[in-house]
Amino acid sequence: MSTLIYWFRADLRLADNPALLQACADATHLLSVYCHLPSDKQPTRWGFERVGAPRQRFLTDTLRDLAKQLQARGSQLIECVGHPHEVLPALAQSIQASGVVCEDIAAPEEEAQVAALRAAGLTVDTVWQSSLLELSDLPFDGGDCPEVFTTFRQAVERARVLPASPLRAPTVFAPLPPAPEGLLARLASDARDRPQPDALPDARSSFPHHTQAFAGGETTAAAHIQRYFSTPRVSQYKATRNGLTGTDYSSKFSPWLATGALSARTAHAGLKRFEHIQGADDGTYWLWFELLWRDYFRLIQLKHGTDMYRARGLRDDAPAPTHNPKGFLRWCAGTTGEPLVDAGMRELRATGYLSNRLRQVVASYLIYDLHADWRAGAAWFESQLLDYDVYSNQGNWLYIAGRGTDPRGGRRFNPEKQTRDHDPHGHYRALWAST
Repeated sequence: MSTLIYWFRADLRLADNPALLQACADATHLLSVYCHLPSDKQPTRWGFERVGAPRQRFLTDTLRDLAKQLQARGSQLIECVGHPHEVLPALAQSIQASGVVCEDIAAPEEEAQVAALRAAGLTVDTVWQSSLLELSDLPFDGGDCPEVFTTFRQAVERARVLPASPLRAPTVFAPLPPAPEGLLARLASDARDRPQPDALPDARSSFPHHTQAFAGGETTAAAHIQRYFSTPRVSQYKATRNGLTGTDYSSKFSPWLATGALSARTAHAGLKRFEHIQGADDGTYWLWFELLWRDYFRLIQLKHGTDMYRARGLRDDAPAPTHNPKGFLRWCAGTTGEPLVDAGMRELRATGYLSNRLRQVVASYLIYDLHADWRAGAAWFESQLLDYDVYSNQGNWLYIAGRGTDPRGGRRFNPEKQTRDHDPHGHYRALWAST
C-alpha cells in the first residue's frame, strides 16, 4: 500500500474502469490527475490547432462532470497544464507518490508519454481497458489480429467470445495525499486559467452538445444509454445509420466513447438488455458489428504500431501521397465547389460532428478528387471531431486511402451518387449552405 497518482487519459469515467479500481485497491492515498497538453492550442505541422473549439468544449464538460463525481466521493480531480513527463514526476515527488496507474493506449504519442515518465524515474502501471473484448478471451493472440475485418469478426463470432459485464464504480476512494501547502490549489488555478473555447454552439448539429442531453460526461452518457435503449431506434439502426441529419439516425455513442465517459462494455450491456426484452434483430446485430469495428481498429494498431502513421501506411507498395495545399484549405473551409462535401465540412467545422457516411465521402474527396495528403485530413479530423479516437481515426483514414489492411484497396465515393442516394431533395445541403 502506498501513495499513488491515477492519471486519467481517454477514460474519463468512474464506472467500468479497471485501472482506476486497481489504483483504489492498491493506494493508501490517491490523487486523480488529468494533464492538458500545452500543444492543444499550438498549430500542428499542417498549420491549425491540435484541438478545435467544439472538441475542447466537450472535453471541458466531461472533466467538469468527472470532477463532480470524484468530489461526491470525497476525492478530487487535479487538472494540470503541461506535458505528462514534466508535470507528473514533479507532482509525484511533491506528494511522495510511489507510482502512477493509467490506462494503456497503444498509439505512438501515447506510448511515448509513458516511456518518458519511466525514463524520468516513475513507476507506471498501465492497464489495457478500452476495448469491448478482453485480449485474453480472443481466439488468437491479441497481437496477431487477422488483417481483414471480416476474418476477425468471423473468428470472434465462431468462438462465441462475449464481453465481460461492466464493473461498478469504486465506492470508496483513498484519502488525498498530504501535499505542500497551496500546491493542489495552485494546480487547480492553473487549469482554470487555461483559455476556454469562445465559439458558440450551432443548433443545427446532429449531436447538439450545447444541450444537457448531449453534454459531455459520464452522467449524461449513462442517461443517453438508458434513453436510447428504451426506444425502438436500436432496431432501426441498420436502416437509418446512413442518415445525415438529426439525433435519431444513429446511436450517437461515439463522443462519449471517445472521451472514455462511456465504456464499450457498458454500451454493449445496454444492447443485451434491449435484446432480452425486445429480441435480437438486424438493428441490434449491426450495433454489435460497429462495436467490433471499434475493437478491430484497436487490435490492428496494437499489431502494427508506428507503421500505421507512415506516409505509405501499411502498404509498402503504395505510392508516396501527393499534397494539394490550396485544395486542402478549401476542403477544410467547405469551399471546394462540391455541394455535398462543402456542406459536410461546414457542419464539421461548426459543430465538431459529422455523420459516418459523410466522413467517408469527404475523406474520399480529399484524397481522390483534390489529390491531397490523407495525413492532413486525419489531422484535421483530430482537431475538429468531438469523437476523435486515435485508433478509429487512423484506421478509417488508412481504409479510405487504400493504405491499410483492406484487400480491395482504396475507397473512392462518387459525390454525385452519394448526393442522389443520401440527399436527393437537398435538405442537408440547404441546412449547411453557410456557416
